[in-house]
Amino acid sequence: MPLLDSSLGRPRCTRGRLFVLACALLAFAPSALAITGELDLTATGIGLFALAVFVVAYALVMLEEKIHMRKSKPVLVAAGVIWGLIGFVYVQNGLSETSEYAFRMTLLEFTELMLFLLVAMTYINAMEERRVFDALRSWMLRKGFNYRTLFWLTGGLAFLLSPVADNLTTALLMCAVITKVAEGDKRFINLACINIVVGANAGGAFSPFGDITTLMVWQAGILEFQEFFILFLPALVNFLVPALIMSAFIKDQKPASVHEEVLLKRGARRIIALFLLTIATAVACHTLLDLPPVLGMMTGLGYLQFFGFYLRKSLPRSLARKRERYSRLGDNKKLEQLGSVVPFDVFNRVARAEWDTLLFFYGVVMCVGGLGFMGYLGLLSEALYSGWNPTWANVTLGVVSAVVDNIPVMFAVLTMQPAMSEGQWLLITLTAGVGGSLLSIGSAAGVAVMGQARGAYTFMGHLRWAPVILLGYVASILVHLWLNAGSFAALG
Repeated sequence: MPLLDSSLGRPRCTRGRLFVLACALLAFAPSALAITGELDLTATGIGLFALAVFVVAYALVMLEEKIHMRKSKPVLVAAGVIWGLIGFVYVQNGLSETSEYAFRMTLLEFTELMLFLLVAMTYINAMEERRVFDALRSWMLRKGFNYRTLFWLTGGLAFLLSPVADNLTTALLMCAVITKVAEGDKRFINLACINIVVGANAGGAFSPFGDITTLMVWQAGILEFQEFFILFLPALVNFLVPALIMSAFIKDQKPASVHEEVLLKRGARRIIALFLLTIATAVACHTLLDLPPVLGMMTGLGYLQFFGFYLRKSLPRSLARKRERYSRLGDNKKLEQLGSVVPFDVFNRVARAEWDTLLFFYGVVMCVGGLGFMGYLGLLSEALYSGWNPTWANVTLGVVSAVVDNIPVMFAVLTMQPAMSEGQWLLITLTAGVGGSLLSIGSAAGVAVMGQARGAYTFMGHLRWAPVILLGYVASILVHLWLNAGSFAALG
């Protein structure tokens, strides 16, 4: 049976589809409940088999470090099996067009997600190729920062930048810095990456632009723009509690890297400026033009392509000018470096994107989308709010979001529209935003950083510190319940 709007007596998914498609364009994870199936498969053998396939696939993802199999493989197969089962059932019931439409809409969401991620990864790779992160590493070494200072510096920047630049982009940027600074030190990189993921997710929880879940709540008209900043202190506590504990386990030593002078390649600073312009374009597309932010990101890729064309065309003239200047100064070292200069090629940067991560996202989007279409996520959400106190339901859903992903969880809650006070809506916004930090696969930031710091930051490496992260999760909830007690008075 389809989910029905009790007041209208018709399927209540039309408005939800339009809403979630608009929101998902900024998403770094799927909105699996965008489309509700006409058949409830949750209690059928096929539905239970699909659920079991998903569980097995995720178990293989969690064992990636042990079995040395890329995380994209099991979820790709699981997605095919789940949607194959859906297609079989819907063909048997003469509803093949419904399942086809659902699959195409879910695939569309992934495509928009992939393009957004692809542009962000391309810019990160371009800045790496232009030696931006090498220069930042060299600067940190010259400043004499030890591991503990680097730990706090990158985590703090992740917390402060993610409300503006979004948690995924911020996490990728800080991860690129830390892997360059502490190259080879897997233990420190793992701790620093955990801190970055927790900081980025916490920072994104108190801003409408920091995470897709906050954007969804804001666009739904549940909370006003300024009301999100009430969550600043709870989010800060969520970051500080695990950071303080983990920092005690960091050795008071400096990176073993050799001090070196790093020269930025030509155009490096301008590529940084173009990246910031790309983010601004994406935000402007959404806020000023009511167009999908992915349009701004793809336009930003065009900025980079035009600039790459300029760098290639002007390279001979630039080299000749520099040779003349260095010859006059007698700087033989820089003259030798000019001999290794190669033209900038933006498509090489695209090719170096973390494709395993992108394919993993495809598998997760399609798997969770299929299970949502079968009715599982709606069933879970309704069971929680029908039988539990809203506070416990919201806290539990935050933990669930570490496995299922916060976007479908939040959309399920928004679709149900449970009678909750402002404090409860702020609570689910907080828990869904920071709950993903409990596991490395619980947020897009964590998944992306796993790809960026492959071999150093892993699922099991993050899981060892899950109890510490859980302390921060609980502490942030208690701070919110204490500071904002008045906002819980109306309902729930």
